Amino acid sequence: MESIPKEMKALVLTAPGKFEVQTVPVHAPGPFEVLCRIGAVAICGSDPEIVRGGLPGYWPPAYPFIPGHEWAGQVVALGESSEHFLKIGDRVAGEAWKGCGHCASCIAGHYNRCLNYGKLETGIRHYGFQFRGAYAQYNIYSVKAVHRMQDQVSFREGSLVDTAGVGMHGMELTGITAGGTAVIIGPGPIGILAMRIAKLLGAARTIVVGRPPRLDLAGKLGADILVDIQKQDAVEGVRAANGGMGVDEVFECSGAEGTLNQAIRMVREGGRIGLLGVPHEKVMEKIPFKYICRNEIAVFGSKANPNVSDKVLALIASGQLVVKDLISHVFPLEEFGKALDTFVNRKDGAMKVVIEPNGRDGGGLFLS
Repeated sequence: MESIPKEMKALVLTAPGKFEVQTVPVHAPGPFEVLCRIGAVAICGSDPEIVRGGLPGYWPPAYPFIPGHEWAGQVVALGESSEHFLKIGDRVAGEAWKGCGHCASCIAGHYNRCLNYGKLETGIRHYGFQFRGAYAQYNIYSVKAVHRMQDQVSFREGSLVDTAGVGMHGMELTGITAGGTAVIIGPGPIGILAMRIAKLLGAARTIVVGRPPRLDLAGKLGADILVDIQKQDAVEGVRAANGGMGVDEVFECSGAEGTLNQAIRMVREGGRIGLLGVPHEKVMEKIPFKYICRNEIAVFGSKANPNVSDKVLALIASGQLVVKDLISHVFPLEEFGKALDTFVNRKDGAMKVVIEPNGRDGGGLFLS
């Protein structure tokens, strides 16, 4: 068996907007936990805000802190009783959430809405947000927060399970009309994967709303119709593309101001709207209250990706859900600053930027 080092390299936030790669201890897993070697970790849209220090005292709760939550890797050590669920050598995709397991929300299966959020002593973990995360060579995770990957799914693909899961969870809440038309507002990584998942779940057509160059990429990656908001009104463009009628579902994936109002006016009577994008807390949307009531329009908020990772992994493994073509850049951990700049400023057509803390292919398989 390969020995586990006592120290590792990790990206450490030292203060708001400041970070460096440091040598830190490798922690041992506790009961119902596993130690994982991180094979790949993708930069999420929330990471720049955490690095910048937009929510200090909350995300992260204190400094120093190791962020990162969209990851895949391999189990290399087992904590007490974890052998009942996983074994050394298992390739896994991670999930950011692990609820306390005891509150009313967790018991109902809604661990993403755990009522003990922020109280680590209760057992809740929000990896990369309030508990150390995956921008490191190793990290410990609850057995509830990892999902076995099929052999044909790479670590890089596994790091996008979280992103795809946001779309899957939102659509399970909202529903998809078989043979219907679904609109995606915002052709970023979540939007493009949501577009693909909508088709897998039965939508006959997808209309993507946004602006180039990402809108053009959405067309290349499977969108049926594109509505360029630089050239036409979003609502008029969508309805014109649907024969003047409202569509069945709209999935807002940008979090931009004004898009919820647009989504309401895009759907048909009895239509449904899923809110997948995360707006800035200062965004206060004005909506046509009476129009919603008279047309029986349903609006669903959606939070994270609970209970969907295994479904997403099965779809990736089967080849039905392609995610690897969204990975535009890959960097080693030591070049995190360059990777973050590439992601934030969308350099060279950046879509999904992945970090490999242990090198290509996770630094080799851990064999027992």
